[in-house]
Amino acid sequence: MIQRLLVAALLAAPFCAQAVLPVPPEVAARSYILLDVQSGQVLAGSQADTRIEPASLTKLMTAYLSFKAVKEGRLKLDQMLTPSIKAWKQEGSRMFVDIKVPVSVDDLLKGMIVQSGNDACVVLAEAIAGSEDAFAVMMNAEAKRLGLANTHYTNSNGLPDPELYTTAADLAKLSEAIIRDFPEFYPIYSMKQFTYNKIKQDNRNLLLYRDPDVDGLKTGHTASAGYNLVASSHRGGRRLISVVTGTTGAEERARESAKLLDWGVLNFDTAKVFSAGQTLGTVRVYKGQSAEVSAGFKSDLFMTLPRGKAAEVKQEVTLAPRVIAPVAEGQEIGKVRLMLDGQALGEYPLLAVQAVEQGSWWRRLIDTIMLWFA
Repeated sequence: MIQRLLVAALLAAPFCAQAVLPVPPEVAARSYILLDVQSGQVLAGSQADTRIEPASLTKLMTAYLSFKAVKEGRLKLDQMLTPSIKAWKQEGSRMFVDIKVPVSVDDLLKGMIVQSGNDACVVLAEAIAGSEDAFAVMMNAEAKRLGLANTHYTNSNGLPDPELYTTAADLAKLSEAIIRDFPEFYPIYSMKQFTYNKIKQDNRNLLLYRDPDVDGLKTGHTASAGYNLVASSHRGGRRLISVVTGTTGAEERARESAKLLDWGVLNFDTAKVFSAGQTLGTVRVYKGQSAEVSAGFKSDLFMTLPRGKAAEVKQEVTLAPRVIAPVAEGQEIGKVRLMLDGQALGEYPLLAVQAVEQGSWWRRLIDTIMLWFA
């Protein structure tokens, strides 16, 4: 929760002075974004909320729902599914399923992710929802739940449709959700080859072959969408997600993505500014079982800052002069303002780290009298 508040504050006024923010590289793309996962901060972006055609990046949501179905027991990895004629007839990239040969869910996941199989997507969609149209309804419901405000799905694999759209910002958020919610399945995105039906196909994410720190996620391409790439790098304890859309070729999308990821790694550090349970002061409590309550953080607070600047962050703490019991755990009872080089990085709530119940009638009476003079 605190990290999400940090995101909102920094997006509202991110690194106010040029002296604080390293200049991002020139990125030859229609839109792009670079996200630090641990802090939730956007480090760079252009046209990140502009609608784009996702092409095969649509498969990120199909994968999310497929992972969820397996995790919830609605599908099993060794379960055999028989492809429909619709799945078999899919155009574009395929894993080459056969309507006469059942295929395991495990192979379908790899065929969808590594080989970008449009046919695999339809098989999974039909198994989960009964039909691809019903699956698209599920996709849109999940997009809403995940806060993908500028995304709409009409199919499971990204074949062109005027009502199929997303944004670079939503793709970064969805990729973050995959990494966070399904770590057991995420390694599939780092597979460089997969063989099915005696046909070996290479992963189209060129960064997997060039950068040992890149371990996912997905490419996409149509004539109208251009060449898209969502990539994630885990280096030095930090995870970055880059989204680059609308480039002119497979080589270009890899180059521009690498440029963004390298810039983010080389120019920023992500530091733990406050730890879960850390307190920054106490507030006087009236009419409670305790006379004071500690103000602090319920979870770790990370911040991504220009390299070498973490030690220079200053804080200004403002606490409520008093609160009256009952005080709920997690109730806001103060604020801390963080500053760097004279610029505000944001203001974040300080929370009651424990609850304080109402005191006895005698304690309430005494404190009522004291409040008259306070």
